[in-house]
Amino acid sequence: MTDLSLPLSGVRVADFSRVLTGPFATMLLGDLGADVIKIEPPGGDDTRGWGPPFQVGEGGRESSYFLSVNRNKRSVLLDLKTPEGLDAARKIVAGSDLLVENFRPGTLERLGLGWDDLHAAFPRLIYATITGFGLSGPYRDRAGYDVVAQGMGGMMSYNGDLGGRPLRVGVAVADVFSGALVTQAVLAALYQREKTGVGVRVDVNLLESVIALGSSQVGRYLATGEVPVPVGNDHRSIVPYGTVQCGDGFVNIAVGNDALWRRFCAALALTELGADARFATNEGRVTHRAELDVLMLGGLAAYTRQEVMDRLDVAGVPCGPVNDLAEVFADPHVQARGVAVTVPHPTLGETTVTSPPWRFGGEALPVRRAPPTAGQHTAEVLAELTAGP
Repeated sequence: MTDLSLPLSGVRVADFSRVLTGPFATMLLGDLGADVIKIEPPGGDDTRGWGPPFQVGEGGRESSYFLSVNRNKRSVLLDLKTPEGLDAARKIVAGSDLLVENFRPGTLERLGLGWDDLHAAFPRLIYATITGFGLSGPYRDRAGYDVVAQGMGGMMSYNGDLGGRPLRVGVAVADVFSGALVTQAVLAALYQREKTGVGVRVDVNLLESVIALGSSQVGRYLATGEVPVPVGNDHRSIVPYGTVQCGDGFVNIAVGNDALWRRFCAALALTELGADARFATNEGRVTHRAELDVLMLGGLAAYTRQEVMDRLDVAGVPCGPVNDLAEVFADPHVQARGVAVTVPHPTLGETTVTSPPWRFGGEALPVRRAPPTAGQHTAEVLAELTAGP
């Protein structure tokens, strides 16, 4: 796939964002073909110093955290506190379709780079703002971080094991999901601009993203008033659905309906369970979850993990192993899909990153640029501004 055939070829993004939410969003836009200009302060994005771990090469070292969310971008170092830096930033914005920022509310306004000023000057510009709590409300000016949003949005209250302490999800889901929502929103805004000729401001925040991510848990509360509690790897409304223990390890299963339940029992020769009227329907299995868990544990103890998966695969019952990341990237399917891509890097020699998570017309989207070093493209981009269109 050539650069010109990429979906967002010709779209330019002025990326003022830092750390994770904004950089994840702009990375996805870069994956889709946009020219993402990552505008960093003189010291670089904070995450350049987040480590260990660092990847080390002959030309220096790079934070693995930074590398994970900054492929397909160009880096420009600008000091927005100087007239020269501010002028260059404004010129980059003038040639851009999108601006993405995640400063505290009011920061860019004080520099003359806020929505009102830029919309007046560049009415086609789409302006995406990412905050902890939104652009209105009592918490408007509070700083937002993933762990704070997971707690305030309720996620930590229903994540983890029953009776355990509140537990953060092991990846920054508030940041990542917010970033994905930003990407979705600005794509819609680009489409809307084709009809109206005018850009809009997009407002995404971590708190509401976490609440939205709660989906069925939130829906259950709104429908019943019942406050969800942690249930470990089980599902509150589907049984069995989650992690089951075999003779030598754990397997995830998804018995999403009664027909799958019958096939599950037949595949593993769980004759008594299959004939037990208490478990014939999903409602019955949810009601009698504790009894079923005890009986199922005894029945599955006779099988290895691989035996359970082999039998369920033949029966068409969704299942899969609980992998660590070494097992994930050793998986032949993951390898066949090209999920890990090794690309040249100016200081490391080469680095391995994940590939863009979509295919268009059956083709994988390329990693056109390795995550940039700090200011790698400053001279290049400033020369483009001088040269003009």
